[in-house]
Amino acid sequence: MSKNFELMQEMAGAPPETAYGRESARVVVVESERDRSIARDSSEFDALAQQECSKLVQRIFLGQPDHFHTVVFAGIDRGVGCSRICVETARILAASTSGSVCLVDANLRAPSLPGFLGAPNHRGLVTSLLEDGEIRSFAKQLEPSNLWLLSAGTLDSQSPSLLNSDRLKLRLQELRKEFLYVLFDSPALNLYADALALGGFAEGLVVVLQADSTRRESALKGLQTLREARINVLGAVLNRRSFPIPNFVYRRL
Repeated sequence: MSKNFELMQEMAGAPPETAYGRESARVVVVESERDRSIARDSSEFDALAQQECSKLVQRIFLGQPDHFHTVVFAGIDRGVGCSRICVETARILAASTSGSVCLVDANLRAPSLPGFLGAPNHRGLVTSLLEDGEIRSFAKQLEPSNLWLLSAGTLDSQSPSLLNSDRLKLRLQELRKEFLYVLFDSPALNLYADALALGGFAEGLVVVLQADSTRRESALKGLQTLREARINVLGAVLNRRSFPIPNFVYRRL
């Protein structure tokens, strides 16, 4: 039996306890780009993954009465396509609603969202944590007009420590008031604690894995870490999958 299939069964059948009292873990299978390069043309990714990213938008943000507004995206390991999944989900969400959507590049280890979006990186999240001013003044308006980017901004070796600051808590509260939906791209779950810090302020977290790359042990370790931190796991994205998912697995989601 495929190790990926076994892993998806594990994730579909064992939703974690959450701080919100909802056992809401879902699995969303995404066929996406085969090249991780930011410079690669996005048309191939769109053709392969847009349908499944749309399902993610409907299930988490639009498809239920108590839908979520602040969500963290975190890869189990580095290089699983988390940033690209976060960007495409935000684009589809912005196109599907008139409400404002803000992408936050909270990966202060290796920020990449401006590269995907062709946007500048100046005056971003780090700047907002060090300077005064309304949070919207640090964000860039994109297309469609209800899509915004709060880039990471100029970084130094001390920047990641800002994710544990009291200032961050205040800025996150501002983001939730200013924008209807806020999506955070965070560093790899099994490498840093940044996703846990962000997940404690957000309503939940989407885990990103890569088929034939993410090890089962690594995925289960990451999920156990989230359970212990009482982070609400909203879904799991299996990126670059190349095997069929039986219908009974979808029925359990």
